[in-house]
Amino acid sequence: MAWWNPLALIWDNLRGQRIRENDLRHLASNLPYEGLAKKKQPNRYLPGNAIKTTKYTLLLFLPMNLFEQFHRLANLYFVGLAILNFVPVVNAFEPEVALIPICVILSLTALKDAWEDFRRYQSDRKLNNMVCFIYSRKHKQFVERRWKDVRVGDFVKALCNEIISADLLLLHTSDRNGVCHIESSNLDGETNLKERKVVPGLCVTEPDFQPESFNSVVVCERPNNNLNHFKCYVEKPTKEKVGAGIESLLLRGCTVRNTDHAVGFVVYAGHETKAMLNNNGPRYKRSKLERKLNVDVIFCVILLLAMCLVGALGHFFWRQALPGVPPYLVPDNNGHVDSPSLSSFYMFFSMIILLQVLIPISLYVSIELVKIGQILFITHDIDLYDEETDSRIQCKALNITEDLGQIEYIFSDKTGTLTENKMVFRRCSIMGTEYPHKENAIRLAVIDEPESEEEVIFNQQPQPPQPVWSLDAEDRSHEGRQRRHESRHKNKFAENAQSNVAFSSPLETQVIPDRKLLQQVSNVESRSSSQKMDPCLDFFLALAICNTVVVSMATARRQSTQEHPCSFQSTNPLDNFSNFFKKASSLRNIFASKRDRTFSETSFKEDDRFTTFQKVDDSGVFTSRGRSDESSSMCYEAESPDEAALVYAAKAYGFILLSRTPNSVTVRLPLGQILAFEVLDILSFDSNRKRMSVLVRHPITKECVLYTKGADYSIMELLGAPYAEHLSGNQKNIVADTQYHLDCYAKEGLRTLCFAKKVVSAKDYDVWFVNRQSAMAAIDGREELIMDTAVQLETNLTLLGATGIEDRLQESVPDTILALREAGIKMWVLTGDKPETAVNIGYACRLLEDEDLVINMSCKNKLVCTSILDCTLEEVRSYENDPRNVDTTPDISLVIDGRTLAMLLSKDLQGRFVELAKRCRSVLCCRVTPLQKRGVVKLIREKLRVMTLAVGDGANDVNMIQAADIGIGISGQEGMQAVMASDFAISRFKHLKKLLLVHGHWCYTRLANMIIYFFFKNLANVNLLFWYQFYCGFTATAMLDYWLLIFFNLFFTSVPPIMFGIMDKDVSAEVLLGVPELYRTGQGAGKYRFSTFWVSMLDAFYQSLICFFIPYLAYQDSDVDVFTFGTPLNAVSLITILLHLSIEIQAWTVVHWIIMLGSVAVSLILTLLYTSCVTCNSHWTLQNQLKDPIFYLICIITTVVALLPRYMFHVMRNSISPSPIVQARHLDGLDASTKEAWIKEWRGFRGGEEVKRSELCTPPSPTTSRTPTSPDSLGNEITLRSFKI
Repeated sequence: MAWWNPLALIWDNLRGQRIRENDLRHLASNLPYEGLAKKKQPNRYLPGNAIKTTKYTLLLFLPMNLFEQFHRLANLYFVGLAILNFVPVVNAFEPEVALIPICVILSLTALKDAWEDFRRYQSDRKLNNMVCFIYSRKHKQFVERRWKDVRVGDFVKALCNEIISADLLLLHTSDRNGVCHIESSNLDGETNLKERKVVPGLCVTEPDFQPESFNSVVVCERPNNNLNHFKCYVEKPTKEKVGAGIESLLLRGCTVRNTDHAVGFVVYAGHETKAMLNNNGPRYKRSKLERKLNVDVIFCVILLLAMCLVGALGHFFWRQALPGVPPYLVPDNNGHVDSPSLSSFYMFFSMIILLQVLIPISLYVSIELVKIGQILFITHDIDLYDEETDSRIQCKALNITEDLGQIEYIFSDKTGTLTENKMVFRRCSIMGTEYPHKENAIRLAVIDEPESEEEVIFNQQPQPPQPVWSLDAEDRSHEGRQRRHESRHKNKFAENAQSNVAFSSPLETQVIPDRKLLQQVSNVESRSSSQKMDPCLDFFLALAICNTVVVSMATARRQSTQEHPCSFQSTNPLDNFSNFFKKASSLRNIFASKRDRTFSETSFKEDDRFTTFQKVDDSGVFTSRGRSDESSSMCYEAESPDEAALVYAAKAYGFILLSRTPNSVTVRLPLGQILAFEVLDILSFDSNRKRMSVLVRHPITKECVLYTKGADYSIMELLGAPYAEHLSGNQKNIVADTQYHLDCYAKEGLRTLCFAKKVVSAKDYDVWFVNRQSAMAAIDGREELIMDTAVQLETNLTLLGATGIEDRLQESVPDTILALREAGIKMWVLTGDKPETAVNIGYACRLLEDEDLVINMSCKNKLVCTSILDCTLEEVRSYENDPRNVDTTPDISLVIDGRTLAMLLSKDLQGRFVELAKRCRSVLCCRVTPLQKRGVVKLIREKLRVMTLAVGDGANDVNMIQAADIGIGISGQEGMQAVMASDFAISRFKHLKKLLLVHGHWCYTRLANMIIYFFFKNLANVNLLFWYQFYCGFTATAMLDYWLLIFFNLFFTSVPPIMFGIMDKDVSAEVLLGVPELYRTGQGAGKYRFSTFWVSMLDAFYQSLICFFIPYLAYQDSDVDVFTFGTPLNAVSLITILLHLSIEIQAWTVVHWIIMLGSVAVSLILTLLYTSCVTCNSHWTLQNQLKDPIFYLICIITTVVALLPRYMFHVMRNSISPSPIVQARHLDGLDASTKEAWIKEWRGFRGGEEVKRSELCTPPSPTTSRTPTSPDSLGNEITLRSFKI
């Protein structure tokens, strides 16, 4: 194809576009074509690896930036007026001078955009020039290249601690098991290591891997932004297809860890990589206040047009009333003078130019500056800083801070949001027998004691007692009590230094075994010589191996450097210091007194030293040979806290997970025997099955054993009908007893999991394996086929037992929820837990109260669901219509499961569901999916038109967070997906209280008042020009020099409103937190109402009339010139506008005084300097005025008369009918001790209730339950009288 052939170029481009848009891509190796022309390359139509995130180029920056800025109608409006001012027949000022304001605004914005784009250019250049290693056929080795040189079809080698340059299909690693560990924190924020394994059957894992031997074709799906799914298969020359998925894909941006090197085949490069497809940049949201502001700007435009129309008509009638042609009307070149009608038409546009300031050009810039200042105060609030995680609040959306003060509904996740997401093993049931673990409960109860006691528990060092399965270990004790009063900060720091792994705090990792169960395990182990495994041992084996936990050594520290050597020796001196105390603690405990024993976690702590083992046969069984200190440096890296808790629980009983590879998992039994299980397959967890399974070959029996864990209902279904009626005898009793234990666990608020097993025959496995391989190699419907094969195998399971894991509430969650509810915010919790667990947590966190009417909706079919919904709605309506229930509100709480919620979200039931939900104080949705979370948030936001906030911590909360008006992510233990998708990020749920009640209230109040004042300021100033038109024939002339008009808005009155929007404080933070009801002032219409806007506009008209006509009457019939008349007007207007702001300011600081006085000083100095110029139209005018006493008298009288009505209105309103804010300000005026006592007394009287309510009669529904209501206290009535909003 010749470059000059346009048809060939077009055809080639169309062909490339068709290949890029194809659902499947066939990729071949580039090595055979190395050195050939580009048109002969097999993957030439696919993009390279160089990235470009800049928006502009050097040559096109100016036109592109101006085009982007003109998307803002305000800029387009002012540019149009500036151009219109160049037309001689309509110009009102010097055309060049009229361009100054808009040019300043456009230039500042352009400089900001240029700086941001230059930083993006630097970032792109740095990334594109990073070093990587690409295999060269010419050099027969991997050679150093840049990231921008990588192409699809290349073989790239990634070394330890290096960032992966492109999306690679893993073909070879230095690990003999074909495993590569990666850290994906750059993508999803998860710091735990993830395993990736090579595509099986393609390359031999030898040290000398030769990419030239790869002659297969890689077939993969079109690029997409799903980080968790990847469809691909490799077609060998023999046409055999080998399936590969996300477990074999190394994503760009991930870091190689604990692996010397890995070699991969590039499948996606540059902007087609999953990392770049997920990099959509910052999301833009428009706040509710901004939407109202745009409406008011339209009203200002209408007002401007009306004023200009009055000016045009006034000019017409003025011209008509003239007896002849006045001498100051200059005719054109032909000697003709424009007719009155034509002149008034021109005057209409001249008036627009004269009064253009009525549309606030600088308002948008001022709002951005105010929001930056507000965010600065929020991010530097010490109360929103978390010492434990060393993190503070992050504000990622810069333009919706004021929405924090208008929230009406909060949608929250439970796990990791309301709870710690630190899973603690509490209880278990094995083969129908329940083991309560009372000793462990005592340890956890001690942790709940005051801080010093917590430090004692958390700082116990592991000690070497007798083997963990020995009951004598509980009689041993420990020392270290002298460290009880050490600094908490030092303890936290040392703890963090010991491990950077998620889910590895002492609370989660240290479990005290149950005495009875420990004895049973010991007895079983001592007599386990038969080939048949005991169910108790099977249960703990399932805990240890049915997971995806990665085993690593603490000595294999993750290096943050970009160097290639992969030494994993720890260089942290705190690690050596910690190990020293571990050894010292071990020596001390040998001589510890039995009288000092406590039920601490060290009583049953596993010995921190492994026994080295030696394989005795080919069965995969090992025997102990000696001791090693490897276990002391072992750590488990889990993808979820549940898995970590179960593995540590198994370890507490001596079933220690030693290693995991793609093909094997090794476990040490309590007596030291090592079992190496061959992993045949892993059936991963998915949201449909609600379970995961691992298929292994038992090293002793050689049987194929399937271990399964999952939600209780998903496992029980696989046993048969509920309670397994088809089973007989003891097995049926086991299932029934286990189900009873599960129900008890759920009522205690524990998270429940069931464990089961199945022995698969060799014949069944062979048939299933063929189907599995076919599903893995499929492209279309791959996920469905893989899930079908998993369901095919997970049948007729044998129940082993169940576990109860506690996820503890975060600190101050009940207090936070109570405060938010008193603030008028309705709380919804959307969780995937079962209803019993969720309801228990709901009562614990005060989402549900004992006196609430709790409506439980759990329906199996839509007909029953509709009937219950209609019945409940009818009962609620009848209550509201009852005259006896005037001014009372029922406390209704709604509990819904996922199946019922799906019915309620249908089109025909949505309206009734929303009608019921808006009458509920709180709603608890259980067993919901991420899509259902999004649907609920979207439904409430759109149907009720309310401000919503969603808060969560995990990837399953991203949909909900993005659907709400404000999304808040909690930086918990499950990665940073929620944080990356959120508008604000916090580290604790309790921070939500101050973020909304204090900063939200301040941000909204400040910005609303500032915007209203801005409109007032501009209209009051412009009206002076408008009133002057009645005395100058509506000729669009000004009584003041135009430069002074520009200075008025650019220098004299620009900073005070910004300071007002950033620093004003109507009520202190202490009172806002103590009286949450004050938050309601911002909900609904809030302070920025339609009436508030127009009252301010009318006040601007009144003040402008006073500021114009008092000087006019003072100088009437005098011989002063027009600029002498205009100078007092300008001075009076400035003083009045600034004093008006002084009345609105609620809290004066030194900054307020400096800025207010500084504005007056700047205006005086600049005016004196400007009027001292000889070329100035108003030469020496102000200097002469300052000598005239009438000037000072005019300023005083005019200011007083103009501001007196507003001042008197404030005084009378605050005296006769004070608002809650005014009352709170009176409370703020009290001394600290009196104020604190008043708030405490009010809180005590309040008792958690906000208004007095009557009981609601129970609806005739079997799903409705109610507990007795406590009497209302006197404090509730005080609340109503004092803070009724």
